[in-house]
Amino acid sequence: MVIYGTEQVSPEVIKINSSAGLAFFIRISYLKVVSPEEIVLNAEFEGQEEQDIIDAGMCYAAEMKAVEYLARAEQCRFRLTQKLLQKKYEKQYVSRALDYLEHKNYLNDARFAEFWLNGRKINHSEGRTKLLAELMSRGIAKDVAQVALENFFSQNSEYELCRRAYEKCLRAKKDPDRTVRTLMTNGFSYSMIKKIMKEEPED
Repeated sequence: MVIYGTEQVSPEVIKINSSAGLAFFIRISYLKVVSPEEIVLNAEFEGQEEQDIIDAGMCYAAEMKAVEYLARAEQCRFRLTQKLLQKKYEKQYVSRALDYLEHKNYLNDARFAEFWLNGRKINHSEGRTKLLAELMSRGIAKDVAQVALENFFSQNSEYELCRRAYEKCLRAKKDPDRTVRTLMTNGFSYSMIKKIMKEEPED
């Protein structure tokens, strides 16, 4: 690879024109072998050094696609990884790009968990165990999910969510046994369900 031209796009990002005939961008923090000071007009790279520059470019491309998804909504690392792999970005580049975004706090599983919980409650009434399972299915670590749930239930009554789910069962004219099964599937404890079912209906 021969460098035909460079442009410092930002303190961290360089645009490179090379003998490969394509212009591409690299973030210098992705370089492992080559020093950014070496990337100058007419510099030649081959073997491990050439691959290092190519790898940095591929990492940056994966990063930019990840940023595109993050601009739309909060993402969790696991699902964002899956989206990038489906777009044919190689796993090694995805991993390094997401490490960078996590370091910069653009990608944060704890923040995603709280965002997801607050969005979920709009159309779903679910208890702690169901919500924990849902978060973990999205690749959120158990300890991170538990902290998010503590924060969520400090502002939202699990009891009131259970009551709302119970009232939905009543409107659907479900019998008591089916109601209990539904509410337990939704993550509410048996004791909480029975307590709500014993309450006098409001006028």
